[in-house]
Amino acid sequence: VQLQASGGGLVQTGGYLRLSCAASGRTFNMHAVGWFRQAPGKEREFVASISSAGSTNYADSVKGRFTISEDNRKNTVYLQMNSLKPEDTAVYYCNADGRYQLSGRTFNIWGHGTQVTVSS
Repeated sequence: VQLQASGGGLVQTGGYLRLSCAASGRTFNMHAVGWFRQAPGKEREFVASISSAGSTNYADSVKGRFTISEDNRKNTVYLQMNSLKPEDTAVYYCNADGRYQLSGRTFNIWGHGTQVTVSS
């Protein structure tokens, strides 16, 4: 399975972006997908996650501004980011937990990051 993250860019404070995380590869079942971010000089931190049952979790810093959702037909998870702040500037990564249908083997994989820059 491969993850392709996209949708980053440069926006002004108060603007919005929608990130996408598309999964492709061998037939699989996704258990959960999460978004993480890493700002320069800082550790990677959790942003939001969604389970196969549709339950969501958010970091306190993004609650009320970010929304995670999924389109199972497209094997894609989205992160809608509204009211962006300069402190949201980071490289955003998606991460997926799942299981291959044929082998039953589990996996945990990271996609390449996408840069989000919020100007003040």
